[in-house]
Amino acid sequence: MEVQIFLVFLACLSPVLATTNSTVPLVMWHGMGDSCCNPLSLGHIQTLIEKEVPGIYVRSLEIGDGIVEDTTNGFLLNVNKQVEMACQKIKSDPKLANGYNSMGFSQGGQFLRTVAQRCPSPPMFNLISVGGQHQGVFGFPRCPGASVSLCDYMRKLLNLGAYISFVQDNLVQAEYWQDPLNEAEYRQKSIYLADINQENKVNETYKTNLQKLKKFVMVMFGNDTMVQPKESEWFGFYKAGQDKEVYTLQESPLYTQDKLGLKAMDKQGKLVFLTSPTDHLQFTETWFVQNLVPYIK
Repeated sequence: MEVQIFLVFLACLSPVLATTNSTVPLVMWHGMGDSCCNPLSLGHIQTLIEKEVPGIYVRSLEIGDGIVEDTTNGFLLNVNKQVEMACQKIKSDPKLANGYNSMGFSQGGQFLRTVAQRCPSPPMFNLISVGGQHQGVFGFPRCPGASVSLCDYMRKLLNLGAYISFVQDNLVQAEYWQDPLNEAEYRQKSIYLADINQENKVNETYKTNLQKLKKFVMVMFGNDTMVQPKESEWFGFYKAGQDKEVYTLQESPLYTQDKLGLKAMDKQGKLVFLTSPTDHLQFTETWFVQNLVPYIK
């Protein structure tokens, strides 16, 4: 009888022990020209994380059916649809039901921020944006990996006009294209970035949800030759009417008017600004482990 009682006690206690001793899961989202599971990029990073944080569950988001579709969708699938897909994948994963940390690389950084703003359940605890372009971009000097043909197609469409409805609906990079020389058209016709950055009507839900984060970590690459301007990785951008002088997050209306709650988060110590003195996504394993892994342990 005593043995049976003891076994029942252990059965009741085991969920508590699992919750206490388990690590927080991690959701990752890749950047342009990459895929969820490339062994030379996110696959390698996942292996590194699993080595540094034993027992961690890592869900690297695959947007589409297979690696090829996942890669092309990073160029050609409407961002709002991608975010819907990501939210559904996260919500339907039982291993993420109690919450998770997230890490986005390049455009995956602002996409995961959108998940935090639009899909608060299950809860996201820490958001790590590695080179994410939170104020968008104005220029594409080069493209990563072996995506030359897709990059050429992208440039042709952007040259046609980033704010033409067909381009906005069908080219991911146009959806976070911010033209400082024509801000009115950007605010009027941007179907993604202008929405998540509260450029027009303020969505209080976005603001409330983002402030639920414990930490919002932003990595800027000091010698970035891909993102223009690189300060977008810290919510900076070109001042209106030109493309040379850059304002900081703290100087932006997004901050001064606290449209997303970033000012409040900054005062609470929730915003973390990190720099890697390298080109876009060209960090070392040592830098990654020392600077980013502490936020997912």
